[in-house]
Amino acid sequence: MRVEKITLRHLKMPMKTPFTTSFGTVDEKELLLVEARDESGITGWGETVAFVAPWYTEETLKTTWHMLQDFLIPILLHKEIGHPDEVNSLFAPIRRNCMAKASIEGAVWDIYAQLTKQSLAQALGGQKQRIEVGVSVGIQPSTAQLIEVIKSHIEKGYKRVKIKIKPGYDVEVVRAIRAELPDLPLMVDANSAYTLEDINILQQLDDFRLLMIEQPLATDDIVDHATLQKKLKTPICLDESITSFEDARRAIELGSCGVINIKIGRVGGLTEAKRIHDLCKAKRIPVWCGGMLEAGIGRAHNIALTSLSHFILPGDTAGSSHYWYEDIIDPEVVVKDGYIEVSQSVGIGYAPNMTIIDKLTISTEVYQ
Repeated sequence: MRVEKITLRHLKMPMKTPFTTSFGTVDEKELLLVEARDESGITGWGETVAFVAPWYTEETLKTTWHMLQDFLIPILLHKEIGHPDEVNSLFAPIRRNCMAKASIEGAVWDIYAQLTKQSLAQALGGQKQRIEVGVSVGIQPSTAQLIEVIKSHIEKGYKRVKIKIKPGYDVEVVRAIRAELPDLPLMVDANSAYTLEDINILQQLDDFRLLMIEQPLATDDIVDHATLQKKLKTPICLDESITSFEDARRAIELGSCGVINIKIGRVGGLTEAKRIHDLCKAKRIPVWCGGMLEAGIGRAHNIALTSLSHFILPGDTAGSSHYWYEDIIDPEVVVKDGYIEVSQSVGIGYAPNMTIIDKLTISTEVYQ
């Protein structure tokens, strides 16, 4: 295949409800869509997951546009490619900028799946017909409101609930949830809000039979996490600390975690995500697919990835209606009884809804 034309679209999507973490609040998601067309006219789609501010990683929406326009698109355009794995090698001289790389690599994977007349899930080696899904709940104005939100998600069938915590909003909140919902599959996400000086606080969370504590310490750390994991009964799940296969390998060898959250954008694309999945399967480290408030294109990629056999914990890929008034794909992603059916249609399995995409687009650039 040979990509001959790439269109970048900058979209702004209003969220149904603001999403608050220890970093801040998102009430409107801006994103880039990558539309890549090959020499036969087949179109593949990718989505960037970077936020407008560098609060998750160093990347932002503007830096991903810069990297795509000035470096990644020039490398990829008009290059003969036999398999999407080769994109990873083409981009290797560019340091990090994983979210920019993942957006365009995902579009190439979509083209490849269509060319080989299979779904993206099948192209990746996925075996599941449906995937279990959990839900991530942002920080609420009060604990009572948080519990009500959680109960509403339980009624919808979600298989696991994740809440956000931060210093001063942790042990007592979890205690209150456990008092109301003693058997709820529950995990907490700290988004790097703690240090080793908070070990005593984090150890108190061991009393609540949590599935895991996600990313309690610094974003670039695996050494202190190894120290912390030795002090905790609850498995640590690493998120921000894992940006590559090598990060995962080192973290596993150090004993820094018991679970890994794989996000396509954070690790640079589907090829690297699959490598980390395969490593964790060999090392018997459970994995799950995290979310970045993706719109439909990114959500479709997450579903395909989660169809791989070792995604044994429910991911964060909630239904479209959980976040959006209207999604940019047709049909929208639907959760039924805590499951999403894995599309067997060729490519990502969902058609971009151009009417909605055009309505939400605030700027466009074409490269060929």
